[in-house]
Amino acid sequence: MPTLTPPQDCNSMQELRAQIDKLDRQLIEKLVARAGYIDRASQLKPAEGLPARIPDRVEEVVQRVRASSDDLGMDPDLAEQMWRILIDWSIAREERVLGSD
Repeated sequence: MPTLTPPQDCNSMQELRAQIDKLDRQLIEKLVARAGYIDRASQLKPAEGLPARIPDRVEEVVQRVRASSDDLGMDPDLAEQMWRILIDWSIAREERVLGSD
């Protein structure tokens, strides 16, 4: 993963935008990796009798993300909105394998 230049060390908009583009790619790489775990979950859940959507787990993930974002200085409400979209997408991905609840 390419090293990013800290924002305060960027001396032009071109340099800053290049760093943002690198970071965006790294974020996508992380989301692709996360999707791999979702795919594995859809393979493991049937043996454990688990459905794609587990409401308590959804809320546990959301609360953990809110706490992490708050600790790291990100708006927890924004993080929650983003993760709820990500979670819904992930559940839909699992349901393609497992069927809907």
